[in-house]
Amino acid sequence: MSKPYTDRVPHAGWYSIRIQGHLASRWTTRFEPMALSRHADGTTLIQGPVVDQAALHGLLQQVRDTGLPLISVTQADPDQPDVPIAQPR
Repeated sequence: MSKPYTDRVPHAGWYSIRIQGHLASRWTTRFEPMALSRHADGTTLIQGPVVDQAALHGLLQQVRDTGLPLISVTQADPDQPDVPIAQPR
């Protein structure tokens, strides 16, 4: 799993996407620069910057490709300073 940090990409939207089930580590690179975290309730949370609506739709297609059910998509408050994303490699 990627380590979160709080640097922000200018003009990017910030999203949290929750899916039912745990994604295998191999999916981490498919969702970069998003951070993936597995939770005890059996869900995976994908968080990070999305540059525009086209990128969001592409991201949601990748979620579809996992075969796991989508639970929620939430846009984060752009003024919230502590939204974590994956650290670039």
